[in-house]
Amino acid sequence: MINKIYYLGSCDTCRKIIKALPKNNNLVFHDIKQNPISIEELEQMHQLSGNYEALFSKKAQLYKSMDLKNKSLTENEYKKYILEHYTFLNRPVFIINNAIYIGNSQKNILEVMKALA
Repeated sequence: MINKIYYLGSCDTCRKIIKALPKNNNLVFHDIKQNPISIEELEQMHQLSGNYEALFSKKAQLYKSMDLKNKSLTENEYKKYILEHYTFLNRPVFIINNAIYIGNSQKNILEVMKALA
């Protein structure tokens, strides 16, 4: 399996994390705005994470503007929203050696650095 990072090129946090990665990281970089994620890619993330909610960003502007925070979303709805608009993917998402790392928490990024070391 290919080690990959799904990120948003216009996201300052993603750019800062990418800059901090080890130079010879052997990651395939996938900008989700330039190249939307496919159903197959999302299914792979789902298999590794266990659910779509973990992959869903509740910090997205659209989440607030669409008033989704006051709705009780199902797994299928999380999946649908992630596929409809890149902003709903909790980024960055790393897939390294068949393990998934979702989001930009300090703990998560430390795990990514360990996995890449």
